[in-house]
Amino acid sequence: MNTQPIALSIIIVTWNGKQFAWECLDSLRNYQGDPTVEIIVVDNASSDGTPDLVEHEFPWVRLIHNSANLGFAKANNIGMVASTGKYVCLVNSDVKVPLDCLPNMHVFMEASPSVGMLGPRMLCPNGQVGRSYMRFPTLWRSLCDALALRRVFRSSRSLTGIMMNDFNNGQTAEVEVLNGWFLMVRREALEQVGMLDADFFMYGEDIDWSYRFHKAGWKRVYFSGASAFHYGGASSAVAPVRFYIEMRRANLQLCKKHHGRLWTIGYEAVASLHEIVRLMGYCILGIVRKPERPKALSKAKRSLRCIQWMIFQNRQAGIKMS
Repeated sequence: MNTQPIALSIIIVTWNGKQFAWECLDSLRNYQGDPTVEIIVVDNASSDGTPDLVEHEFPWVRLIHNSANLGFAKANNIGMVASTGKYVCLVNSDVKVPLDCLPNMHVFMEASPSVGMLGPRMLCPNGQVGRSYMRFPTLWRSLCDALALRRVFRSSRSLTGIMMNDFNNGQTAEVEVLNGWFLMVRREALEQVGMLDADFFMYGEDIDWSYRFHKAGWKRVYFSGASAFHYGGASSAVAPVRFYIEMRRANLQLCKKHHGRLWTIGYEAVASLHEIVRLMGYCILGIVRKPERPKALSKAKRSLRCIQWMIFQNRQAGIKMS
């Protein structure tokens, strides 16, 4: 019987993407038999054999079966409830974890008691360092993103919007938002702040969580001293339009939860401008550059569907108020 306390609880939510799940768990094999680390996989009713893969290839991993796709936040909450570690690590299923990543993060957290949430550097398939941090959304920052000002004024803090193009990802620094692809959270902070808001089906829950950690006085730190490989879009690639709309839905939820009706109306106007600009831009790109036409038209269709969705949402809201 293990009498050593659990230091790290690693929670991985899966929904299809069997190959990604295999690579993720394979990168964590060095923790097999480690009494201070527990790995919990929460499967959102995958239909591609992911649960069978976990059971047969990784029997030392604890597998929790959900009877339906409960979404990212709720599934992670189920894993967190089942966990006991001093630190809880939420790791996307399309992430590969190098041997030194978690130990380096653990050492940093042990030495930094004011840090409630830590995120490593993201390595992407194209060899670039990905963005794993954001600023809190504001109407001004959303407008800068809608007008693509961050692409023109890349070094300007006031014009780069939410995405922090001006940030030096080679440094360890406190940030406003850590994206939810890979997070290490202090149990003490988790018990104070609470778990992810399960009303967010996919997207937005990491911004909401970071905001709540901020209000509770816990630091969120981007840690350049640890890196992990992230494929990105493992689940959203199955239905890109649907998940794009889910992202927009999540942003509206954030507005309603933290800022109220007037702020939400302002965001809807900015979001509409964002999609109209993209729709026009991608259509023009598809006409002018024939080799890029399929990709451009696909993105134009995505923005068009998003505009249609927002119109439908407003109509439904009008019907409810009448």
